[in-house]
Amino acid sequence: MTMPEAGQRDEQQMIAAILAGESRLFHELIRPYERNVYAMAFSFLRNEADAEDASQEAFLRAFRNLSGFRGEAKFGTWLVSIVLNEARSRLRRKNTVKMESLEEDPDKPGHISPALLRDWREIPSESLERQEIKLLLQEAVTSLPPIYREVFVLRDVEELSTNEAAEILQISVAAIKVRLHRARLMLQKHLAPQLKQLNPKRRWFQWS
Repeated sequence: MTMPEAGQRDEQQMIAAILAGESRLFHELIRPYERNVYAMAFSFLRNEADAEDASQEAFLRAFRNLSGFRGEAKFGTWLVSIVLNEARSRLRRKNTVKMESLEEDPDKPGHISPALLRDWREIPSESLERQEIKLLLQEAVTSLPPIYREVFVLRDVEELSTNEAAEILQISVAAIKVRLHRARLMLQKHLAPQLKQLNPKRRWFQWS
């Protein structure tokens, strides 16, 4: 969701114009983020209609609260935090997922770095075209506990920085790193056997 500095200046100008009464510019402002906001909502709600509703509600909240956007964070990061909170709220209302509260100590003795699923790009593009691979990946991500799915989506799917993810989730940078590490391990454990069945000769994961 990163944009060049010129783009950020254009956004600031659009925001100022919207706040001055040119509300028609709001759709232009959010257009670059519509797909990512929907993807974020869907990764948590697992339902197209719910994700669409959550996205629309997030954009509506952004419009209503635009005067509160101070520009300390990127506009895209601010939008992500809004849709994430909306998705969390909907999950709580439906009682489908309980938000976990775990004590995590990245400095705990014995903390190691085992194998990681470093990047979706480790999977060949031709394989990603196969529907079964796409479904396996989607199911694996949505099966993660919420606190790990949040971090994984922000860092490895949306490609936000560690600091941006920490700001959105309001947790420490150290906690982001720990949760991302654990999310990747869970995905590796979940995916490796299934991917190996599809292509036994392919080494799907890189080891560090």
